[in-house]
Amino acid sequence: MKQTKQSFEFDYESVKNKALAQLKSGKPLLGKEGALGPLFKSFLEAALEAELENHLQENKEEDSNRRNGYGSKQLRTSEGTMELTTPRDRSGSFEPEIVKKRQTILADSLETKILGLYDLGMSLRDIAAHIKEMYDTDISHTVLSEITDRIIPAIRLWQAHELEDVYTIVWLDAMYYKVKDQSGHVVTRCLYNVLGINPEGRKHLLGMYISESEGSKFWLSVLTDLQQRGVKDILIACIDNLGGFEEAIGSIYPKTEVQSCIVHQVRNTLKYVASKDSKAIMVDIKQIYRASNKELAEDHLDALEKKWGARYPIVIKSWRNNWHKLSTFFKYAADIRRVIYTTNTIEGFHRQIRKVTKTKGAFTNDMALLKLVYLASERIAEKWTMPLQNWALTMQQPSIIFEGRIPGIF
Repeated sequence: MKQTKQSFEFDYESVKNKALAQLKSGKPLLGKEGALGPLFKSFLEAALEAELENHLQENKEEDSNRRNGYGSKQLRTSEGTMELTTPRDRSGSFEPEIVKKRQTILADSLETKILGLYDLGMSLRDIAAHIKEMYDTDISHTVLSEITDRIIPAIRLWQAHELEDVYTIVWLDAMYYKVKDQSGHVVTRCLYNVLGINPEGRKHLLGMYISESEGSKFWLSVLTDLQQRGVKDILIACIDNLGGFEEAIGSIYPKTEVQSCIVHQVRNTLKYVASKDSKAIMVDIKQIYRASNKELAEDHLDALEKKWGARYPIVIKSWRNNWHKLSTFFKYAADIRRVIYTTNTIEGFHRQIRKVTKTKGAFTNDMALLKLVYLASERIAEKWTMPLQNWALTMQQPSIIFEGRIPGIF
């Protein structure tokens, strides 16, 4: 509906006294009940009037465009919501800058707060309730979705950003989430994460990828993406016991040493062991991976087979078949062994992500999952400012083993 502009005179003395009282009591100065709300509203409306006048003057020779009354909009700020009267032109070509046509939130700080709450795992409904309580501002589910969607370009840019030439250690592991597909059915999605240590000993999250299931074929596409983004070499890759994973790595990075996670192997072992035997067999398994060298570990593996092989042949077969990649870590000193013999490093990262995502049921789509994990990972990465402890000492032996693989470093 076309509106006319209404004006009023400010009682500045009254505004001043009210502002001082609200300032002392800690109440907001802007917004519906704020003392400075009318003044701020008047400033914005005067600025819009000036913008329209300038627009009409610049284009007066091109057409007969002129003023066409006023509209109104609810403008949300970090101090509350105000009703703003906005001038219009007949042709509809006026595009204001200070408060854009479809802009409903003025303060960038409010958007930052919304993204921060979203990053902490709060639902859009809870965020809306929090903003209402804190700032007396109503924000719809649609507006909140639009705000969180503004990080999508940053995600796309991050997914394609160039990586370093060489990473000393890379962990590859996956997480599972419930997501609604295009038909609205809840399905399981696999979120692949790749965490690396660069030559200076700093952690980098190299990539996040979503697929319908975990498999060596998809991991191959992940590794291909890393290669295309600039990763020329990986010294050591730490993986779970997924079949075909080792071959996928070898096809892209043939020189990479592969270490399967001992913890995953132990978990898989216990699946096939009767509960009454689990403690006893664990004692024998610990002697294998805690051995001082590979030869002693193989002696303990022989002893494991002699003692348990008849009862649990599948367990022994699994250890034998995977031994070449379970035993890689024995060639290194204790410091590097502790880093690579499990995927604990990336699982620690996953635990921090799950603190944010644990309250979620099913995500509305893949991007909703990616947005939340991306924001959480950015916050986690803020702490990755220093190299791993004693990194220079830790890498002394690998620097000899991988001589020439990192030019200018080792």
